[in-house]
Amino acid sequence: MASVNIRFTKLFVNNEFVDSFSGKTFPTHNPATEQKIADVSEADKADVDLAVKAAKAAFARGSEWRNMDASARAKLINKLADLIDRDAKSLAALESLDNGKPLEDAVLEMLGSADVLRYYAGFCDKIHGNTIPSDGNQFAITRKEPIGVVGQIIPWNYPVPMAIWKWGPALAAGCTIVLKPAEQTPLTALELAALSKEAGFPKGVINVLNGFGPTCGAALAMHNDVRKICFTGSTEIGHKILEYSAKSNLKSVNLELGGKSPLVIFDDADLDEAVKIAHNAIFSNHGQNCCAGSRTFVQAGIYDEFVKRAAEMARDRKVGDPFKSGTQQGPQVDKPSLDKILRLVESGIKEGAKLEAGGKKIGNVGYFVEPTVFSNVKDDMSIAQEEIFGPVQSILKFNTLEEVIERANNTQYGLASGVITNNINNAMVFAQAVEAGSVWVNCYDAITPQTPFGGFKMSGLGRDLGKDSLSGYLETKTISIKLPCKN
Repeated sequence: MASVNIRFTKLFVNNEFVDSFSGKTFPTHNPATEQKIADVSEADKADVDLAVKAAKAAFARGSEWRNMDASARAKLINKLADLIDRDAKSLAALESLDNGKPLEDAVLEMLGSADVLRYYAGFCDKIHGNTIPSDGNQFAITRKEPIGVVGQIIPWNYPVPMAIWKWGPALAAGCTIVLKPAEQTPLTALELAALSKEAGFPKGVINVLNGFGPTCGAALAMHNDVRKICFTGSTEIGHKILEYSAKSNLKSVNLELGGKSPLVIFDDADLDEAVKIAHNAIFSNHGQNCCAGSRTFVQAGIYDEFVKRAAEMARDRKVGDPFKSGTQQGPQVDKPSLDKILRLVESGIKEGAKLEAGGKKIGNVGYFVEPTVFSNVKDDMSIAQEEIFGPVQSILKFNTLEEVIERANNTQYGLASGVITNNINNAMVFAQAVEAGSVWVNCYDAITPQTPFGGFKMSGLGRDLGKDSLSGYLETKTISIKLPCKN
């Protein structure tokens, strides 16, 4: 196991690391070696109650957080960003150990997360209401107010970025937070919690609970003092989150869910560039990416050559120790994830797709799988319908623009999409017709702090990132004042 300092394994409540109420713990494992890294405290309903109580007290009228100037709130968020930059290498090493992603990629994710915080720090003193020319002798204004205590549940594929995508707008708006990281990857969230205390955030503003979905996550989503729940994960659990909202206090819900995103490549594209973009679109982060370009549509005129080059690039991808320089793909996060990938690869073979590269587990230790490419994929095959969440590229053939638009939209999902072409008409027609929250033209995964990210259809509700995400953490209050006359 790589030598990484494990500093925190408890729960973080009211600016202190504490044992769980029950005293229970659970292990987190290194997916490259299958060895236990550490035992961490396991939160359940009693711990959720304590954390929400702390967050509610921090949000109360007259509290330090509520009385803080917006500009001072921005300084705290910027301070947290500076601390993440300072500790980027150690945070990245911990992330690689717990998640399996290549260290070099993890460092970039830490730096990018700091940038997200700085983006939202700039909004703190720029959240404005309006004056409204209402009818009658009324003077009307709107006031933007933080929604209150926010529960946030994040996945294991991008542990630090997912936490920061949710912390940034919530803190800028003035909310308080109870975060549940994924049980597979709790360690870096606890480091972020420690950094928030070092930055100077008041007690109760940020709380972090390690735990499992059915106990900790469900209790958070059901809690009547939580005003908003933000969840990133599977569509299946997204349904449950909505149920919990309905069964409790009708809390606001933000969901960023699954995807089966199409990447469409026309025959006028630069072939080498298209192969590279499509490769990164699916194999980035080991394919563990909700917006992965997992359905690669290639126009008939270049299909055969594209398949040949895509398979060659997949075979050349370097899989191995995430701490070794040059590694492009580490292990999948856990055995259930690996087993699902291998099951779907087997289904692709059985249903008639042609296996061009990969398809097998690598070695006897760790959850490594070969980068895999299928050709002759049909729309009704399991590998073209189910979210694999692994390094499996499915290449489908198409002939016309209208055909590929219809096929691209023939899915329950609508998270992301891409189109590669030198024809501006094809690019714009596709971009306007595709049912997806993001459309990337001649690129893929072009996600920045400024650009809203979220899905259509069963890929979710609401948005992360960009100015749009702030609105989900704010209430609009209308104040109307009667005047003796209208001016």
